Amino acid sequence: MTPRLLLLNGPNLNLLGTREPDVYGTATLADVERIAAEAAAAEGYDLRALQSNHEGVLIDAIHDARADCRGIVINPGGLTHTSVALRDALTGVALPFAEVHISDVYAREAFRHHSFLHDVAAVRVIGQGAAGYAEAVRRLVALIP
Repeated sequence: MTPRLLLLNGPNLNLLGTREPDVYGTATLADVERIAAEAAAAEGYDLRALQSNHEGVLIDAIHDARADCRGIVINPGGLTHTSVALRDALTGVALPFAEVHISDVYAREAFRHHSFLHDVAAVRVIGQGAAGYAEAVRRLVALIP
């Protein structure tokens, strides 16, 4: 059975390609999912992708990942800065995860500088645009036994 990763994209990432292209670039959510899937395949992994604007849907997907995933790549969007529940779900399933941000959150508004995930993420990739997803996949897979 091919090992699998879960790719999660949080609120508003469905608007990639049209939302603030000067900040997020012109890659769409479909582009991001393809980039991550190609990187996973190159490492011998399958990838299941989900985007949701709803925190509970993301948490349910994290819980479900225990059954068939070896790790999680997540861009939590705005939930990065607000969600203890998302952090608790990620630490609760004991799967290694990569936190990804398309923009350089440290070059933006001060409230974006805090991440509830930064100290528990196995990998962090920030400010590399859509290509950061491939980097996150490669770095995460390298940590999985």
